[in-house]
Amino acid sequence: MLHYIIKRVLLMIPTLLVISMVTFAIIQAPPGDYLESYIAELESQGESVDKDKIAFLRQQYGLDKPLVQQYVHWLGGILQGDFGYSFEFDMPVSKVVGNRMQLTVLVSVATIFFTWLIAFPIGIYSATHQYSWGDYGLTFLGFLGLATPNFLLALVMLYFANVYFGTSIGGLMAEQYIGQPWSWDKLSSVLQHLWIPVVVIGTSGTAGMIRRLRANLLDELQKQYVITARAKGLPRAKLILKYPLRLALNFFIADIGAVLPSIISGAEITAVVLSLPTTGPMMLNALQSQDMYLAGSFLMFLSTLTVVGVLVSDLALTLLDPRIRLQGGHQR
Repeated sequence: MLHYIIKRVLLMIPTLLVISMVTFAIIQAPPGDYLESYIAELESQGESVDKDKIAFLRQQYGLDKPLVQQYVHWLGGILQGDFGYSFEFDMPVSKVVGNRMQLTVLVSVATIFFTWLIAFPIGIYSATHQYSWGDYGLTFLGFLGLATPNFLLALVMLYFANVYFGTSIGGLMAEQYIGQPWSWDKLSSVLQHLWIPVVVIGTSGTAGMIRRLRANLLDELQKQYVITARAKGLPRAKLILKYPLRLALNFFIADIGAVLPSIISGAEITAVVLSLPTTGPMMLNALQSQDMYLAGSFLMFLSTLTVVGVLVSDLALTLLDPRIRLQGGHQR
């Protein structure tokens, strides 16, 4: 186990290095940079441009150097904990991301728990009551959840929340708490607004998980060891929970690699529709405005979480399913 973990960690280094090259190439692909776009925007509005400030920023952050030197400067800063400077927000990247990280994690974690609490009981019920009226009804609702776009559901939820519950449209808290330190009143306001994005974002994920859990559990319930255990009179609940459900969760454990970055990134389109102060809209704006240090550092952070999540999922699968081995090879 230890040898495998060390080997995988060493493999992460060249993997992340290649990802950093691809990320830097993507954010540099559009012509120009943020400063050029900023100058053009000011000149189009008839405002003056401080040439000395622009030249200072270019020199300080190496934007006047060749791309290879810019990449080395950017990657070296990340390795030292310096993620660069956000030109659009006029502050360090770490501070920009940190201001939104708490709310992003709160929304994402609440959505994940909402998905689990809804999907697991429904998926188990549908698999153990195959072709019943309850199975047909839940399957129909699952297809509706998969087919409904999140942004459309967000607009519907905004209307009902405002009309029937009196919750203000957009955002995660009342206006008077924006930018204020945390307090019980602010937390209460966040919780009042939180259920809207949780339901909207979690709907499609819940529907998809129900379908996958139902299919995997049905496959396990038809295997010989389950039939043998049922013939020996093993109680129904114990029969389902001990092995079939455990093995049917392989896909859920394998998704950890995608769950970790999604906790940080959040649902970008839904966050834009709901005006959520999370990191998703921030990343989209950074890509559109060519705020290279903010966009590049954020993409690298998500990539690192993905690589780490894949390792965690592989290790968890070996603990969940005894048929999975970390090392390859044939067994006699």
